[in-house]
Amino acid sequence: MPDALSNSNPVLDWPDGGNSRVPYRAFADPAVHAAEQERIFQGPTWQLLCLADEVPNPGDYKTTFAGETPVVVTRDENGDLNAFENRCVHKGALVCLKNRGNARTLTCVYHNWVYGLKGELRSAAFQKGVKGRGGMPDDFRVENHRLRPLRTAELCGLVFATFSDQAPTLEEFIGPDIVQRLQRVLNRPLRILGYHTQNLNNNWKLYVENVKDTYHAGLLHLFFATFKLNRLASEGGVVIDPTGGNHASYSKRSTIHANAEYDESKLRASRDDYRLNDPSLLDAYDEFGDGINVQILSVFPNFILQQVENSIAVRQVLPKGIDKTELNWTVLGFADDDERTTKMRLKQANLIGPAGYISMEDGAVGAFVQRGIPGALDETSIIEMGGRDHVSQDTRTTEASVRGFWAAYRAQMGL
Repeated sequence: MPDALSNSNPVLDWPDGGNSRVPYRAFADPAVHAAEQERIFQGPTWQLLCLADEVPNPGDYKTTFAGETPVVVTRDENGDLNAFENRCVHKGALVCLKNRGNARTLTCVYHNWVYGLKGELRSAAFQKGVKGRGGMPDDFRVENHRLRPLRTAELCGLVFATFSDQAPTLEEFIGPDIVQRLQRVLNRPLRILGYHTQNLNNNWKLYVENVKDTYHAGLLHLFFATFKLNRLASEGGVVIDPTGGNHASYSKRSTIHANAEYDESKLRASRDDYRLNDPSLLDAYDEFGDGINVQILSVFPNFILQQVENSIAVRQVLPKGIDKTELNWTVLGFADDDERTTKMRLKQANLIGPAGYISMEDGAVGAFVQRGIPGALDETSIIEMGGRDHVSQDTRTTEASVRGFWAAYRAQMGL
């Protein structure tokens, strides 16, 4: 991940303490938010746009966002994937208004400027005027105008894109260790089972921090610890790429045994008086043959892949202002799943999502932080669990991958 902006004027004074101290101002300053759009979301990073299966046929398109920038993904006549900004070059209006569709060309409703599936301008209505009057200047050429393109790349059925010509390849950006962990789960053709969209009342970085925070999982999530899907005492760890921005945490349910840290404590996330009316919710099998029942993977800045038992989903984190975030979930199975496996995945999907038995707390805690910091923007959080570096560790009682996020963030932001 290149440090392409290290000489830019910093928009934030970073405190002493390196990546183990994060100023609360980073979550609440309009200037920081504006700089992120330029330096991160339109900079040399790769962001998830959609799944290839969402645009399977020539003429298919899907609208989405790269940061706060509206984007269109298309499958052109040759079967190639394209991505470009969803903004007419004429007056700046959205070109595609629907979430998904199929078309031979894309037309802006405002003045009927028409674009091809690669984003090139095909025609401008009444370019030559009417009855010899009006029209565009003689030197206007449609071939000189197009919707701003993004580089696209597909990996494991996921479509990523970047605005930058300076970004490395997608695989180089993610790094071999995290690519391997991605391919571990998405190891065969996918089947889309459904979608969730969640609106969060907090800055986008607070959610990404939470995803990378392996320390909280067995403390915040009562369901995880009570029903012994995930405890900090179980075998597991965190893998972090050298830039810090990409990570995968994992744990093994079979190694959860009685331990004093939970069973003899008064931790909120340890209850022995809760039962499930339908225990089949937790019926699961070792799908990948390595005993890992939970793996959470992230790619900087805002992509997440989850495997919780046999519930698989990708998440796209989109900033919608300083203190608003849109979280899009795509629930997945595999093309070769039988009916029984699909039903099991759909039942387990209730563990994760806006109202998931596990993840509903994640939708709340970011807002607790956002509400807690207004009077302390010059203060900092303390991120020292597991040390002050961001190297891989064989424990999840650590905040190493959170520090890794801030290492990558500071490099992109020039802080």
